Amino acid sequence: MFGWNGKFLRVNLSKEKAVATEYEAKIARRFLGGRGFAAKILWDELKPRIDPLSPENKLVFAAGPLTAFALPSSGKLVVAAKSPLTGGYGDGNIGTHVAVQMRKAGYDAVILEGKAKKPTVVLIQDRIVEFLDAKDLWGLNSFETEKKLRNIYGPASGIVCIGPAGENLVKFANIVSQEGRAGGRPGMGAVMGSKNVKAVVFIGSSELPAAYPKEMKEFGLDAYREVLTKPNYAFWKRQGTMMTIEWSNENSVLPTCNYSEGVFDKAETIGGFAMEKIKISNRGCPQCNMTCGNVVKGSDRKESELDYENVAMLGSNIGLGNLKQVAVLNRAADEFGLDTISLGNVLGFAMEASEKGLIKEKVQWGKFKETKTMIEDIAYRRGLGNILAEGVRSFAEKINDDAPRWAMHVKGLEISAYDCHTAPAMALAFATSCIGAHHKDAWVISWEVKTGRESYSEEKVDKVIELQRVRGGVFESLTVCRLPWIELGFELEWYVKFLHAATGLELTWDNLNWIADRTFNLIRAFWIREYGNDWTKSMDIPPARWFEEPLTKGPLKGASLNRTKYDVMLQNYYHKRGWDERGIPTKTTLQKLGLEDVANQLKKHVKLYE
Repeated sequence: MFGWNGKFLRVNLSKEKAVATEYEAKIARRFLGGRGFAAKILWDELKPRIDPLSPENKLVFAAGPLTAFALPSSGKLVVAAKSPLTGGYGDGNIGTHVAVQMRKAGYDAVILEGKAKKPTVVLIQDRIVEFLDAKDLWGLNSFETEKKLRNIYGPASGIVCIGPAGENLVKFANIVSQEGRAGGRPGMGAVMGSKNVKAVVFIGSSELPAAYPKEMKEFGLDAYREVLTKPNYAFWKRQGTMMTIEWSNENSVLPTCNYSEGVFDKAETIGGFAMEKIKISNRGCPQCNMTCGNVVKGSDRKESELDYENVAMLGSNIGLGNLKQVAVLNRAADEFGLDTISLGNVLGFAMEASEKGLIKEKVQWGKFKETKTMIEDIAYRRGLGNILAEGVRSFAEKINDDAPRWAMHVKGLEISAYDCHTAPAMALAFATSCIGAHHKDAWVISWEVKTGRESYSEEKVDKVIELQRVRGGVFESLTVCRLPWIELGFELEWYVKFLHAATGLELTWDNLNWIADRTFNLIRAFWIREYGNDWTKSMDIPPARWFEEPLTKGPLKGASLNRTKYDVMLQNYYHKRGWDERGIPTKTTLQKLGLEDVANQLKKHVKLYE
């Protein structure tokens, strides 16, 4: 087998034992790696309806056949488990040296099982796995933890860890690496904390097995040069995703005050050009020559790595228009190990609930010091922070019957930083994302703004599915970053050539899209197996706010989504996916994808399944 190592490492934390196992080559051909491997492992090995924070859950680190080769933006890793935030499949990708070191250690996936008896660091050095006492690290933030470990294991080692939020089982705690690289929005940090694992350290020394190593080297060199020639490269290096603040504000999609509006009066004070004035450096993932992390110094004079999502969610969505203060909040989130998207959502919801007099605590829009304290309270589960730590869906259900209407989530995962009062295709993308409301799988909004926002057309449904296949399916399984393609126009055909050089397989984009559909449907089946007969099409409906509360300001004042037209679009989406009117993959669809066993499982959990 070329491209893949052909081995998974199973780490039993309860017994402090680790075993490397070979997997069948057909698993690689059918699921590629990354998200595909993670979905397959979790579907096969988790019993339905387990507690996500119990030892029965498994935490999977998975890479793909392109990960760690000398190719543009190939330093990516997927981390996955059953989500404590949503109750469904959860994952995230993270750019980290762990991706490189895990592959060089000889593994395509590492599976953490059971629960350590005490706080533990798992050290993986090629074939040797050690379980180290982490009592001196437990309680430290993620930056402090990594610094101590890096001092021991060196700058080239791969380290992922959790902060206090993960230790305290905050349901949107994530996993952190390299002081600002983070992943696992649906609570992967909480799953790691529930297993008493403070950090995992990887050190590898093997060469990756390429089918055509000479060709791979030449392709890599040519591809890196190609990235540098792209017209938008210079501006990208200046602003990265931060350019999106101004764009979103101009197009009335910048989340403002808990997604009640799409424009923010102080957008220019937190945008890309404001960021350039205080920027001191760039950071990025391994193997990347279009680094997207903009490093600034916050009002506390400490460094913070900014991108669009964290600035929008901890800026405009909570009414804060001071970028240096936003930087402080962002660094605090990274240190605590809190997902900034979910964090900005729960803070915005709390501020609105306070404004409406629905909670006794005073949580005001745009108040920096009070917000910083609230973030700490969430990480340590103190007072109101303890309730917010459960996520916005849970919080809303505790307030009153009306509150869920303006709780901005789908399936329990808080929405990423795009307001969709005027973007039906993006609303559909959020609603049908396979982890809950996330932009990663189908960032369709830029295309939608260019082609017309009023339509609920078949063309929009097709575009969402196309992007879910390429972005959420292929890129998440190869596992490489999508930004060279999305932001710079790096051609997709490069990835077919890379894959051939790595694995020797002659795969077309049609083949890859077919594999993407297999993984997407398997993840969908995972959700449905968990929810059983409680699953309805309501799981794919965006928040009521976007339908019922039109924008009150900006160039699109008065606009909102149309529920009837959205429902038609959703049913069209189901039809094209081969799902029934509830959004459940049909037996025929699963059989076509080679998932007969999955169809047989769903029969046991869903009434009237055909």
